[in-house]
Amino acid sequence: MRRVSATPGLRPTTTILPLLVALLPLVGCARPGGPGGTAGAKADGKPLVALVMKSLANEFFATMADGARAHQAGRSDRYELVVNGMRNETDVSEQVTLIEQMVARGVAAIVIAPADSKAVVPALKRAADAGVLIVNIDNRLDPAVLVESELAAPFVGPDNRAGARLAGEAVAARLEAGAEVAIIEGIVTAFNGQQRALGLEDAATAAGLRIVARQSGQWEMEKANSIAASLLAEHPALAAILCANDSMALGAAAAIEASGRKVLLSGFDNIPAVAPLLADGRLAVTVDQHGDRLAVAGIEAALDILAGAATPEDRTTPVDLATGTP
Repeated sequence: MRRVSATPGLRPTTTILPLLVALLPLVGCARPGGPGGTAGAKADGKPLVALVMKSLANEFFATMADGARAHQAGRSDRYELVVNGMRNETDVSEQVTLIEQMVARGVAAIVIAPADSKAVVPALKRAADAGVLIVNIDNRLDPAVLVESELAAPFVGPDNRAGARLAGEAVAARLEAGAEVAIIEGIVTAFNGQQRALGLEDAATAAGLRIVARQSGQWEMEKANSIAASLLAEHPALAAILCANDSMALGAAAAIEASGRKVLLSGFDNIPAVAPLLADGRLAVTVDQHGDRLAVAGIEAALDILAGAATPEDRTTPVDLATGTP
């Protein structure tokens, strides 16, 4: 805030106080909140929507950002967009800061892929209390924490458990019952990480496979590479590594290649970087959750709610298998 000095000889208390009193009614009605309110509306009446994602170093979220920008460019008469991302997947405090910055900027809605399903809820609750609409995409916020916080945030995104089960089933179909498999999961406090791990377990258990390890790669390539190298050394009979995202699958693929062994591998997200691995068989399967359309679905939901054309409710987005060369 710019500091204003009083003019010499002027008595600031008696001059400014009546003016402040006169302005109080206007301050009280400056930001009506909730769907259909004017919070975040620009002078031209278009709402300002903030897309808050996880790490843009992850190709999935870069694709998501590109899809959102393309959507806004084709609908610039409907809304304005600001895109934000973190430096790494685990820096929850940075995402909380981004949320606070977007509230200060006066956005009408925050469409968020949360880094943690619980830790960001208090910041989102403060945003909602300030009149900002919250739409949750990609990684579902913890339902119990939402109830406890009295925060309404519709979820727009895929069924991560079902998608991961499809990938696990595709790998299981190429293995005999009793084969050893390992799971490299995402951040354990992220709901989508939990759901994908469960989906992979569902498929492995149903096929009679033996899960010999389950470790967190925290969504990161280097972490997964280290884990995969250790798993390959510890389990000579390991037949498959099931990864909860493609970044971790890329790290595991490098470890498998370095070992000289033939081990099946699965991922999740279908980022462009895995296309060569699918083509040559290093990656057996991944799951396409259509990142370029996922943020767009959340933005469309937010615009509908802000316009009063829809009520806040969950929307399930599609997932599809992308299979590699056997």
